[in-house]
Amino acid sequence: MAERPTIIDFVEKYTRQFADHVYLREKVAGEWKTITQEQTRAEAYRIGAGLMSLGLEKGDKIALLSESRAMWILAELGAMYAGATDVPLSVNLGADADLIFRIDHSDSQWILVSGNQLPKIRKILPQCPAVKKVIVFDDTAFDYAELGEKEIRMSEVQAAGDAFLKEHFDLFEARFKSVGPDDYANISYTSGTTADPKGILLTHRNYTANVAQGNSVITIGENDVMLIILPLDHCFAHVAGMYTMMFYGGSIAFVPIGKNSLATLKNVPVAIRETRPHVMLSVPALARNFKKNIESGIKAKGPTTVKLFNFAVRNAIAYNKEYYNRGGFLYWWRKPLMWLFDKLIFTKVRESFGGRMKFFVGGGALLDIELQRFFCAVGMPMFQGYGLTEATPIICANSTGHAIFGSSGRIVRPMDCIICDDQGKEVPIGQKGEIVVRGENVMAGYWKNPEATAKTVIDGWLHTGDMGYICPWDTDFLYVTGRFKSLLISSDGEKYSPEGFEDSLPEVSKYVSQVVLHNNQNPYTVVLLVPEKEALADFVKGEGLDPASREGKEAMLRKIQSEIDSYKTGGPHEDLFPDRWLPAAVIVCDEPYTIANQMMNSTMKIVRRKVEEHYADRIAYAYTAEGKNLFNEKNLAAL
Repeated sequence: MAERPTIIDFVEKYTRQFADHVYLREKVAGEWKTITQEQTRAEAYRIGAGLMSLGLEKGDKIALLSESRAMWILAELGAMYAGATDVPLSVNLGADADLIFRIDHSDSQWILVSGNQLPKIRKILPQCPAVKKVIVFDDTAFDYAELGEKEIRMSEVQAAGDAFLKEHFDLFEARFKSVGPDDYANISYTSGTTADPKGILLTHRNYTANVAQGNSVITIGENDVMLIILPLDHCFAHVAGMYTMMFYGGSIAFVPIGKNSLATLKNVPVAIRETRPHVMLSVPALARNFKKNIESGIKAKGPTTVKLFNFAVRNAIAYNKEYYNRGGFLYWWRKPLMWLFDKLIFTKVRESFGGRMKFFVGGGALLDIELQRFFCAVGMPMFQGYGLTEATPIICANSTGHAIFGSSGRIVRPMDCIICDDQGKEVPIGQKGEIVVRGENVMAGYWKNPEATAKTVIDGWLHTGDMGYICPWDTDFLYVTGRFKSLLISSDGEKYSPEGFEDSLPEVSKYVSQVVLHNNQNPYTVVLLVPEKEALADFVKGEGLDPASREGKEAMLRKIQSEIDSYKTGGPHEDLFPDRWLPAAVIVCDEPYTIANQMMNSTMKIVRRKVEEHYADRIAYAYTAEGKNLFNEKNLAAL
């Protein structure tokens, strides 16, 4: 393979090395179907050649809008073999300005789309005149008796590809061999959590370099099964999923597609049981749901089992400590208990996850340390990683045998990583600042945005906008502590990161589901929180009050306030955050942050900007005397 291989070089090598290995697993008509690595390459050939027969030229942009499935991967690889630049789009985009912007801004002339997503494309197509063809994955999802003028079935493209390969294989081979390492593989649009979306240019070499870098910190077993829950439009799923599993000779399984994103998420437990994965790509929001489901299952077995389970978890957490320092002479007596409880309890917990789970990989946001301790205790470690799309995306990750709970993991190699102050100067090891990296994984820039590129990549160094520090006693490890460019600013000019409190409160409190802090040089910080209404209602009933009454709702608000006060001086969590950073006013939100209302992105990360826009009136109200009162009418109405 070339010294700077393309994705094409990569696929050619590993689909031949692991030709007979199962690569893709997908449930079709109630039955799991498999596709080998060799079959994957053959299908990529057919699709790529079919696109060439339609007139696709090298360098053309081709948008891809589909749920995560086998054809998603086959279609993208086919497009790359034809020399195209793929523009992966989130299925959570509506048929509105967001979708139109990405198709138009990227100069996409071709669209690959699933049957479920076709109505969106049909709705906006009149506003995208540059589009030449819409290639639809499914023959039967819709009534295609009246295909649109620009629409064609994928089966027709594949058939055309067969003919093209028979007559013109030399032209097809010349095309894919002409693709170079610095050619664009993707234009990957940001989700816009802090600003308007930008098109991130990722080259073929960006991807193959980051796969090699990722392999320096995480190893997958040959023939291991990975269940991908994250959407494939994100480059984390590309590197840690598609290409890493191809490299190791493992396989990817997909969650069966539901009618919408929520219905697909509900299929996750079934997919876990049926595919029995060895590893999963997940996000903290899902990890919390997994934990709640485990605890609910234990609770259903009765109070004795609950007490035994909680004791077993506490024992394992005490033994594991921060993972890297687990065990030790003084803890020898805990190990036999761990073995016993593992046989009695934790084995059964793991069986609900298929019984083969080695570890989770968590990304997309900071992973609470208590979650890490919990999953390690039950024998399914959830390892924190960190990265961003501009770095294609992996920058560091914890892994089996190499982890420090609370850290974001070992820095991938070869890659340079330093910490800089707000003037761009490197700070000493152990000091906080902006995380800045340099390596072959750093993006080529932002599409049609040289100004943003120049501000973000300076002399080859990518300024991530995230805050962290390098571990002073093991410089291989990086700690990520929050956003560097999105700090809250108090009225006296002090800057602080909100993520720690936002992640901690929902984990510590069963009465709070989601949290966003706000302070933009205001007199005090306010918290916008989504309550766990069912848990609050149970609490109020236990106090002998009616949850629907005013007295009951006021009791709920007092409970929420007490959970926040637990972080103040004298509370059980007093050492976590300075009192001056804690919220002085509470906004109880009347709806959760979801993908549907755009207050959460496709990786289930809260979009701060959208939350603040949606609740702008409530934020302004919270800075009035009436709004600062916990028992204001708007808080009561939200309950």
